[in-house]
Amino acid sequence: MIEFLLVCNKTGAVRVSRSYTTRPLPDPRTVLHDCLKRNSPNQCPHFMTVDGGEEVRIIFRQYASLFFVLGVSPDDNVMAHFAFIHNLVETLNSYFSNVCELDLMHNVDRAHMILDEIVVNGFITESNRSRVLAPIAILDKTVDKVS
Repeated sequence: MIEFLLVCNKTGAVRVSRSYTTRPLPDPRTVLHDCLKRNSPNQCPHFMTVDGGEEVRIIFRQYASLFFVLGVSPDDNVMAHFAFIHNLVETLNSYFSNVCELDLMHNVDRAHMILDEIVVNGFITESNRSRVLAPIAILDKTVDKVS
């Protein structure tokens, strides 16, 4: 189960965040610093103790200047979550035409809608890009008609 997702820039400023548990989100700068100090690729999925003493597996990928950080249950499949991050980035690229930090800053509602179409209550429910983007395309058409 995905416990939280953070999309940060290189300085640790959060651009998109979503928590799927009742625990507060960890400090993004601490998480990002902890991820970056692990230079070896085999140290990428690592464990971090969060509030309440429970461990969370941290998985992250860097795409251009954005870091996608997932906090997942310790027994989850790491490769499935790497595939999820890649699918999320590809979906954002499809919608924004080569997504960048400014797209996420100015259209954070759209980024959250895309994320909410893919993940429900911490579980990945949809991976088909066209099915994820269809409701957002309908909303965009409706907004265009009104304005």
